[in-house]
Amino acid sequence: MAQWDKLTELSDAYTQQLHELYDRDDFPMDVRHYLSIWIEKQDWQRAAREHDCAMVLFQVLLENLDNQHSRFVQEESFLLQHNIRRYKQGFQRYLEDPCALANTILWFLSKEKDILQNAELAEQVQLLCVEQEAMETSSQHDLERKMVGLRNEVQCMEHTILCLEEQQDEFDFKYQTHKMEAVVDEAVKKDQMKVLQTLVNRLNDCRKVTLSDLKKLLDRIEDLINILVKKELVEWQRRQQKACIGSPDNVCLDQLENWFTCVAVCLFQVREFLGKLEELVGKVSYENDPVKAQKPALLSRADTLLKDLLKSSFVVETQPSMPQGKGPLVLRTNVQFSVKTRLLVKFPELNHSMKVNVSMDREAPQIKGYRRFNVLGTKSKALNMAESQSGGMVADFRHLTLKEQKSGGGGKGVSDISLSVTEELHIIYFETEFEMKGVSVELQASSIPVVIISNSSQQQSAWASVLWFNMLSLDTNDVMFFANTPPATWPQFGEMLSWQFLSATKRGLDEAQLEMIAHRLFAKKQNYDACKVAWSKFSKENLPDTFWVWFDGILVMVKTYLEDLWRDGLIMGFVSKGKEKSLLKKKQRGTFLLRFSESVIGGITFSWVETTITGEPDIKTVQPFSKVDLCQIPFHEIIRNFQILEAENIPENPLLYLYPNTPKDEAFGKYYSEKTGADGPYFKYIKTKLVFVSKENTLEARSPMSSDMAQGEGLEPMNGLCGEAAELNESPHSLQQSLLETYHPDDPMLSGSVAAAEEDLLTYLNNPNAFVDTDILQEEPELTDFSLSGFNCLPQQSCGSIFQ
Repeated sequence: MAQWDKLTELSDAYTQQLHELYDRDDFPMDVRHYLSIWIEKQDWQRAAREHDCAMVLFQVLLENLDNQHSRFVQEESFLLQHNIRRYKQGFQRYLEDPCALANTILWFLSKEKDILQNAELAEQVQLLCVEQEAMETSSQHDLERKMVGLRNEVQCMEHTILCLEEQQDEFDFKYQTHKMEAVVDEAVKKDQMKVLQTLVNRLNDCRKVTLSDLKKLLDRIEDLINILVKKELVEWQRRQQKACIGSPDNVCLDQLENWFTCVAVCLFQVREFLGKLEELVGKVSYENDPVKAQKPALLSRADTLLKDLLKSSFVVETQPSMPQGKGPLVLRTNVQFSVKTRLLVKFPELNHSMKVNVSMDREAPQIKGYRRFNVLGTKSKALNMAESQSGGMVADFRHLTLKEQKSGGGGKGVSDISLSVTEELHIIYFETEFEMKGVSVELQASSIPVVIISNSSQQQSAWASVLWFNMLSLDTNDVMFFANTPPATWPQFGEMLSWQFLSATKRGLDEAQLEMIAHRLFAKKQNYDACKVAWSKFSKENLPDTFWVWFDGILVMVKTYLEDLWRDGLIMGFVSKGKEKSLLKKKQRGTFLLRFSESVIGGITFSWVETTITGEPDIKTVQPFSKVDLCQIPFHEIIRNFQILEAENIPENPLLYLYPNTPKDEAFGKYYSEKTGADGPYFKYIKTKLVFVSKENTLEARSPMSSDMAQGEGLEPMNGLCGEAAELNESPHSLQQSLLETYHPDDPMLSGSVAAAEEDLLTYLNNPNAFVDTDILQEEPELTDFSLSGFNCLPQQSCGSIFQ
């Protein structure tokens, strides 16, 4: 099913996200809808890099809009004709820079995938967390029952007030009648007074009972407010913190809005009941009237509870984020960001009447060098129900920017504490005023602390700060968090790392992968639960290649190039070299596994098991592949076409079984290109240059981060073909085939004979049987006189990289 078709079938919560995504001016949803099939078939990544390709797609896009316009003309759809014509005119701004359009479309497609992944992830989490959800559902059902009970009590109180009013009317009628009648008979007069006294006593008792019931009703409301404000809202805020850093928590506010609104409505009704009692007292009162004595305290308590509820009901529903940022809560100066506030007490009569104003760092800490910022853009918006698919009262700010203050800024603080730019935390504030039925309350909401950068190169470090703060801090107003940064326990840290993969690829880290990372950090231990990771070890030690830079490099590589393979569980990924060796040496020849490099940032490699002459297992590994390689040819095609050419041996692919024992083609076959050989789409990249190498015992270079981390089994050397520490030997006796040197027929470095020889070799690699009777692989006497450095017709290459 096409991506757009899947998006249109999502639940309301994710459809809302889709509407919010396309509620921008950059790329109209109508164009995305009507041209969905064509859009999804184009190579926008290439167009974003190559101007000519982008221009072709730009022209075809305009032609498709013309065709769509013609269809609307035939269907007499006047409004759609107008919109398509307007969209086409809008796209003309990309005429000079079509790559910008390609980048825009690529970004929208990426965000669509994120929405789809989140929707699928939510379904998976639902299945995985049945027991936890059962507990949450039970708690929610219990709270819902309390809400129903509250509404019933309010209805009963309404009936009680009506009965009290009727009882008072009866007494008032008889009392006025008695006054109008001039009764002379003392006995009759005495009897009438007894009746009136009985009525007033009964009225007094009813007033006392009503006031007592109102007090009990307020007690019940106070208990519910405590549950909502101190439990449910706090838990939602914590879930939102975790969701900002990748956790699959549910942060929908609809249920909270229903509960907050229910309690607020009941409190306004209690205020009406107290107002009705005051009205009744104005008609009939007497000595020691309980209403006069108790009503002011009850009204004050009701107002206090209502104001407390209202102050807690104004929240930031969607935290500040840039359209193309690494994640929320990282903002860049002079780059637009969006943020959405919401009032959980929903009164339709307040639609468009409450203005929300944005401000910045009202209580900024007085520390050395702390920067101050001004908020620019549309800083005031009205809460309304039009900008929310669920009909909530929201103010959606979409075009805000930050600008650093040039005067009156940091540097004159009373504290000598100094924070780096990416450790500075800033809070964005939102203010509004609630006014309804005589109740006026100033409301304020604040964002989770954001990190503000001025250059895109700071984004990785800024995101590390966001991860650390929201993983550990329960105080979302603590802008001094990094002045004394607490460590993370391993369970917290491992869970956070897993969330990064889960949110990016829909597959988190399993126990074995987390154990390898723990081993890297803490060395070999029976249990890591008591271990702690310091902030400096995560993001500061061994600059510039910190632990986070290494981990994030892997994450970006997987998200960009290996997402499908990772999601299908084909990449073991986080496994030490020692563990890799112990796994492979027990397996049959040709068994291989894929792991992430410990020394090359954003690198992936594979190792396989060979059998020596004596029958012993011999583990070989290849130099890691980086984005330079993977952007030119998919990793599954590398695995498919990988070959070894050694002296006197027929070229062969040593990769036969994916660990533990899955045939390679069975594991990766569904990803293969339909065409092979010279007809394959990657053939132009598989131009071979010959490199003479020696067989060496290789050891993958240790990471700068691992000096005090990787110990024990992770440091054992491995026999590998062209590993990262391989060196050249003056007596070469093996030949490695490198498969991603772009070769041009008119390369002046190559003579005709060499070019011809390479073409013959390529033909052989694609069809070995065609050379059974030829001498293309026969050893030539002159060959032994060459060394790599003396092979002048080709530039010298580093050993072992299949793709340079």
